Amino acid sequence: MANRSNNREHLISPKIDSMMLGLADAFAFIKRFFKEVWMPPYEFKEVIRQCYKIGYNSLALISLTGFIVGIVFTNQSRPSLSEFGATSWLPSLISIAIVRAMGPLVTALIAAGKVGSSIGAEIGSMKVTEQIDAMEVSATNPFKFLVVTRVLATTFMIPVLVMYTDFVALMGAFLSVNSNESVSFSTYFVQVFEAISFLDIFSSILKSLVFGFTIGIVGCYKGYHSSKGTEGVGKAANASVVLAMFLIFIEELLALQIVNFIRMS
Repeated sequence: MANRSNNREHLISPKIDSMMLGLADAFAFIKRFFKEVWMPPYEFKEVIRQCYKIGYNSLALISLTGFIVGIVFTNQSRPSLSEFGATSWLPSLISIAIVRAMGPLVTALIAAGKVGSSIGAEIGSMKVTEQIDAMEVSATNPFKFLVVTRVLATTFMIPVLVMYTDFVALMGAFLSVNSNESVSFSTYFVQVFEAISFLDIFSSILKSLVFGFTIGIVGCYKGYHSSKGTEGVGKAANASVVLAMFLIFIEELLALQIVNFIRMS
């Protein structure tokens, strides 16, 4: 029995040590980002290029997903409200659900899958092919050019994409409401904007900034620390998506608790 317990301790201890070292390395990576972001030179052109790339690559998928989300949520909510004769509340319910939660969350998850994996694979392949080492030799700061620019781009662009997703989802919901309840365009959007407050919009944008930073920093970290070989690039891309989505759900939960506390106080 003593030997078995000792063996378990030997197996568990390296895993704990590895996890703690990984956390320390991640915090050092984030600390370096906040240090480098304020130091010249400032890669404005690369940030703009990455913003365009992130927005352009995500636009079609986000447009389709947001439109479908608006229609599906409306059709799912209508039977429950009709049981109480409250279908007139449908625009208000839709706006609250989309602006507070569904818009930021859906956009962040799509971006984590498309943008996060792309960043992880791109930087990982540069790491494997020793392009990052070549940049260091040529007196270029690879961390600033590769990591800082991409994290800033995701942080800036995710809120923009969230607002676009909200609009597309509300338009999809309008088509469903208009076809079933014959509500006019002006009446629908009057009810939509009456239901949401400044706190809803502010919290949605703030969450989107946090989601964007998470997607960027996770993708860059996994790519920057990918192992050698093509298998390491694949693992970096996959780990970027999984970890980013996991952190996004945790951040959504924490943000919900904070906003509800502010709303009740």
